[in-house]
This record gives sequence, C-alpha cells and structure tokens, in this order.
Amino acid sequence: MTPLLTVVIPAYQAEAYLGRALDSVVGFGAEVEVLVVDDGSTDATAAVGHAYAERHPEVRVLSKPNGGHGSAINTGLDHARGTYLKVVDADDWLDRQALGRVLATLRELVREERAVDLLVTNFVYEKVGKRTKTAVRYTGALPRGRVLTWARTRRFAKRQYLMMHALTYRTQVLRDAGLRLPEHTFYVDNLYALVPLHRVRTLFYLDVDLYRYFIGRADQSVHEAVMLRRLDQQLRVNWLMLQHVSRTEVDDRRLRRYLLHYVEIICAVSSILLLRAGTPASLDQKDLLWARLRTEDPWLYRRVRWSVLGQISNLPGPAGRHASVLAYRVAQRAIGFS
Repeated sequence: MTPLLTVVIPAYQAEAYLGRALDSVVGFGAEVEVLVVDDGSTDATAAVGHAYAERHPEVRVLSKPNGGHGSAINTGLDHARGTYLKVVDADDWLDRQALGRVLATLRELVREERAVDLLVTNFVYEKVGKRTKTAVRYTGALPRGRVLTWARTRRFAKRQYLMMHALTYRTQVLRDAGLRLPEHTFYVDNLYALVPLHRVRTLFYLDVDLYRYFIGRADQSVHEAVMLRRLDQQLRVNWLMLQHVSRTEVDDRRLRRYLLHYVEIICAVSSILLLRAGTPASLDQKDLLWARLRTEDPWLYRRVRWSVLGQISNLPGPAGRHASVLAYRVAQRAIGFS
C-alpha cells in the first residue's frame, strides 16, 4: 500500500523533544509513513527514533552523517513513499485532530481523482513564556475548502506567507521541481517554501491549525542572537531565493505577485538583521545586497526595493536605521515570532 502521507522529521541532537514530535504523528496506521532522519546526532536521537520504530511499524529511522537541515530534508525526500509529504522539525509537533482532518481531505481528493499539488494549513507560534498563541492563517488570501488555481488566489497580507510549516506538497511536485536544498546551511526552509511553487498548479486551503511551531529557545536557529551570528547563511539563502525568482519563468500573474511578496519579506528581514548587527561591515553587506540585485536584475530590484517593506528597511541615516529596527520590533510583538 502506498502511504497517503510521508512525514519527514529532520533530527539533530533532538533526544529531548523528538518524542513529542513523534507522538503527534504515529498511530494513524499505514496511511502515514514517518521518516526520522537522524542527521549525525551524537546524543540519543537515533535511539529515541528506533524505540518508536519498534512499537510503530510506520516509523523508519534513517541515519546519515551530519549535513544540516537541508541535507536531512533531501534524504527524507529521497526515501519518501507517500503521495504527499510534510516536513515536521523535531522540536515542533502537529495537532492530532487537525492531522486527522488533513488525512480525510487528502483521502477524498485522491479518491475523486482531484489530487492537488499543494495543501495549505495554518500554523501556530508556540513561543516559550508566551501564554497567548498566535496563529498564522490564510483566510482572505485563499478561499477555503475548494480546489484552487493560482488565478483564484487573492492578495496575501504582509504577515501571510507560505512558510514550510503551512505546506504539504504532493511528493512528485518536489521531485519534478528538482528540489535539492543546500547542505550545512540554516534557513533553507525558505527555499523549500519557494522553489517548488512554479510546479504547483492546484492548491487546497484547509483552515485548521495543524502545525505547532515551537520558538524561543536561546539556542534555536531563528532566535535573533543566533541569526546575527549566522548572517552569512541568511544572506546566502536570501540570494538563492532572489536568483530563483529572477531566473524562473512564471506565466501566472498571481503566482508571480506572491513570489515577489515572499522575497520582499525575506529581503526586509535580512536588511533589518544587518542593521541590528550595526557594524560597518554589516552595513556594507546590506548595501551590497541591494547593489548586487540592482546590477543583476534591475526589474526585480525596483519591485522589491521600492515595495513598502523595501522602503521601511532602507530608511536613510542613523535615525532611519533606528526607525527601521523599531518597525521590526513592533512586528515581532504583534505576530509573536522569535
């Protein structure tokens, strides 16, 4: 039997929380294949995975040398047998009731020969020490409960962009897109959420809070202090996203608009982080990012640089830089991200 869904769990040094992720996805029978990709962990991550595999035949553990988050996702994709694929980071988890609704929806679409290329669901920020949980939903941008093409989508709000946590791809779409994420690089989830979209012809938005995105640990890759130490990797991913949008032909006007929306957000994040670093070198890097884009793709530069976010993140002078960072802080508090 071909599984309906493969859940890929990239796991590195995850013994403390892998069990929570696995508890949220096991027990659904042969419909759900669970692949724990142990990315060269030196703790008991693999042992935790094998303990679950002994009790749940749908769980497999794939151990490999350390290659980073992208490498682990690549390995999961290589071994996935499911019609659909979802990535769940080892420190996150899924809502089981919502997962049941996802499976019922996918099952019905496949049975009726309406299998879509992408299923979109909501995700919830589970921030350490924050009682009020913030959910990112796509109402307004995506009509609910129907098969869509990009032409039926509407304008995405600034806080609405399709992060990895919201996406369940048809596995063949990822393969047809030739998706291979960079190794030993953080923040590649942005590439996962962008690169395959030109292969997506049909979507379905299921308005359930499926993914629980755990943030706020001091050692987490999306913690601001960590991101400031890894600015080179943020900028590498940012540039790969810009190159993809620049070089990929997209005929659908609304998909093109969404891709621009996404890279506007990521360029703004990169710019603000470089401002936060506050060193002469980081300010030079910020100028270089925009100058390089202006040289290599003047049209894309104009669209991104002179968007609302592009302008906010490039206010002139020391006072402007302070205002840009302040705007970012307001967004952090409003949305609840790290």
